[in-house]
Amino acid sequence: MAQRIDKWLVYARFVKHRARAQQLIEQGHVRINRERVTKPSQTVKENDVLTLALAGHVRVVRVLAEAERRGSPASIASLYEAVAKNSETHGNLAEKQDAEAKALC
Repeated sequence: MAQRIDKWLVYARFVKHRARAQQLIEQGHVRINRERVTKPSQTVKENDVLTLALAGHVRVVRVLAEAERRGSPASIASLYEAVAKNSETHGNLAEKQDAEAKALC
């Protein structure tokens, strides 16, 4: 299995349009296995780990399968699994900062 990263991002519903996927890649917001992706034609394979900087947060996912087309939200569950969620990390950081602020008062 190997698929262009720009197509996979659209089919997995991380972005709506392929042009937006290409823009994210060209701006350096996408990494495959910790290596910055420089070309939208770069391929993604099963078990690759993607790091995506999207809309102010970072998503880290493991690729599980190739997609043939953009599917329903229910069908994309088989394409990837979350490795780390930035929202959890951000929540823990906010709690830590609140605790530190209370300790200073």
